[in-house]
Amino acid sequence: MIDATKLRIIIRARGIAEKMNRRTLGALLATGLVAATAVLARPVAASLGGESATDTIQFGWSRTSGLNDNNDQTWWAVRSHWAPDNFAERLLCIPVAVLARSAAAGFEAKLSENTGLPLPEGWALATAKHSPQIQSIYAETPSDLASVLGFYRDALGKRGWTEKDGAVAEPDRAVITFLTREGPVLVRLSRQDDRTIAELSRRKSAPATIGLLPKPGQVRLMLGNKTDEAAVITVADQAIKLAAHAGEELAHSDGAAGELPDSQKLDLPPGRYQVTLKVDGSAAVTREFEVAANETWGLLAGADGTLLPMRLY
Repeated sequence: MIDATKLRIIIRARGIAEKMNRRTLGALLATGLVAATAVLARPVAASLGGESATDTIQFGWSRTSGLNDNNDQTWWAVRSHWAPDNFAERLLCIPVAVLARSAAAGFEAKLSENTGLPLPEGWALATAKHSPQIQSIYAETPSDLASVLGFYRDALGKRGWTEKDGAVAEPDRAVITFLTREGPVLVRLSRQDDRTIAELSRRKSAPATIGLLPKPGQVRLMLGNKTDEAAVITVADQAIKLAAHAGEELAHSDGAAGELPDSQKLDLPPGRYQVTLKVDGSAAVTREFEVAANETWGLLAGADGTLLPMRLY
């Protein structure tokens, strides 16, 4: 029996102030100050970094229960900033930012609790997977690579995890394996443009379905579209057109991934690949990924044309 629950919370602020009269705005600010007091009275995750007071956040969560009560959970979150245009918006952004930061702190705590893997400071985008096959986190942060590498060496070392010999640490790339009681954890970092990309994963023992498994020695990319618009994902000179919501649940379980049509799967040699996403009405986004043999990744077109990568196996 499959039980699926979806939660999506979107906090948006831009343009709201212009639609409110002074009485409504005053009431909202009063409510926001009460909310701010309540939020600030509670402990907040220390890894939020120094965000601006104009944070907004979008995030989603899904959980699927399968045989033997095995749960398959996925998370994604995008955090951004907007610049207030006038005094009313600057006032309005205060309670909105507090709520956004509280939501981000709750998101971080939930991910850490379920995957056992921390997010880097100041993250702007994050996805995570906790299934019988894998625990994984993907994150993008404006922090420089050396800072992110230092964060993970410190955070994972404090857990008693041991860094395996043979680590690669270069100015724009790092690959480290940490040894734990539950198995090795792979940490891959890369610097692209104005951000550092962090990938953490721990392979588990449960077998995957044929639909989820890559071909031996290769990498499998599974493509989906969570938006209401058509999208195109281009990888290795192959442009895959995706209708609105095509394959949007591919990351929910290995069964859902197995139902994906072959036209939305790519089996490629291991290596570094540029991936470009173009959603109708949004600017194109390009990321480069380093993927190893026998890995499976989901690449999802997200809200506002954001690319949501997720390690599935």
